[in-house]
Amino acid sequence: MGKEPSKLIANNKKAYFDYFIEESYEAGICLHGTEVKSLRMGKCSIKEAFIRIEKGEVYAYNMHISPYEKGNIFNKDPLRPKKLMLHKAEINKLTGQLATKGYTLVPLEVYFKGSLVKVKIGLARGKKLYDKRQDIAKKDQRREAEKDFKVKNLY
Repeated sequence: MGKEPSKLIANNKKAYFDYFIEESYEAGICLHGTEVKSLRMGKCSIKEAFIRIEKGEVYAYNMHISPYEKGNIFNKDPLRPKKLMLHKAEINKLTGQLATKGYTLVPLEVYFKGSLVKVKIGLARGKKLYDKRQDIAKKDQRREAEKDFKVKNLY
């Protein structure tokens, strides 16, 4: 069997800027029919989203899935908490790591894997201001190098 194609729906670039991503996990997500249809149209935002573990279950908050236009009464609240499905052992491991100071869970990507909607979540440690400055400096250096390379290849 080959690898199923995955189609990216939403990406959280801000998470990589604000946090060091230590580990990432793939989680299923409990959705209703109209939400899946809306996701197929690419209407999802995870910029403000965060993840919590409550009573042994994992929930994503502030994950915005726009209401489906043709959904009428079947549409759910776009910002309702969405349950994420992970194995019990993974949840226990994450709970232990979250007890460590400075760790949090953030959604990194939402994508289709075959016909299933998956969320890639990351165990993250917050960056300090100087870490962010280093990232910006590296990005500027890379941009300058690419610009120089482009200019040299034009002549």
